[in-house]
Amino acid sequence: MKPLEQLLKKDISRIKMIVFDVDGVLVPRGTKIKQVGNTTTLETKVIHQKQIEQIKKLNQKGFLINISSGRGLYMLQEMFRDILPFVSLTYECGSATWYRGKIYQHINSFERTKNILPKLKKITVKNKNVKGFEPKEFIITIHCKKPDKKIEEIVRKEKGLVTLWNGEAYDILIKKDQTKALGLKYARQIFKLKKENVMAIGDNYNDQELLEESGMPISADKSRVKGKFFVALKGKSLPADELMQKILSLVS
Repeated sequence: MKPLEQLLKKDISRIKMIVFDVDGVLVPRGTKIKQVGNTTTLETKVIHQKQIEQIKKLNQKGFLINISSGRGLYMLQEMFRDILPFVSLTYECGSATWYRGKIYQHINSFERTKNILPKLKKITVKNKNVKGFEPKEFIITIHCKKPDKKIEEIVRKEKGLVTLWNGEAYDILIKKDQTKALGLKYARQIFKLKKENVMAIGDNYNDQELLEESGMPISADKSRVKGKFFVALKGKSLPADELMQKILSLVS
């Protein structure tokens, strides 16, 4: 991997769409969630004004901007409300893409997960390790203080489902069919793009397939994911800030 400083104008000559992971890239890592009975409280993060202006400038320069996340659509719309006219949202680990008010559904796992949800709620209701279920449409996400063997065992017994631990929560997905990489494939079809036309940046283990599905993968944490280039953070800046500044400097 090369440091981002070595990215040249010729390296991005074919790039038409930039895909951003959310947590650890556009906003700091970590989700504050609290569940008491049937009431779930989630902290909604928003991007800084500086990022809003950078994304608008990239869009003006002709780049499509896609935000890819395991989060649900409602939360992403709240987080990125100020730039919704300039971005597409691929959400819940590639399950669907939202663009200018239209939803392109890629996969629906509800029929596969509806039977397992009561079992998971039963074993987690008094489990102090479990912080809460994040509201989502197509996948089940359980926030925990640490990995939980009981959750993994229940999912393992359900044919075709897998658990994906992201460091703070389990995403329960359809095996091989529900990934950020497949979400990017479908998003490319929406915008009629080839792999070589896409740059993607991610920082966590579950982003590796996403990066490999792009023509220009950028690692936001070289200890977790690999790419052609990596971002070395400076001070309190986020990886997305460094990448956007670099690209804008090359196309100005």
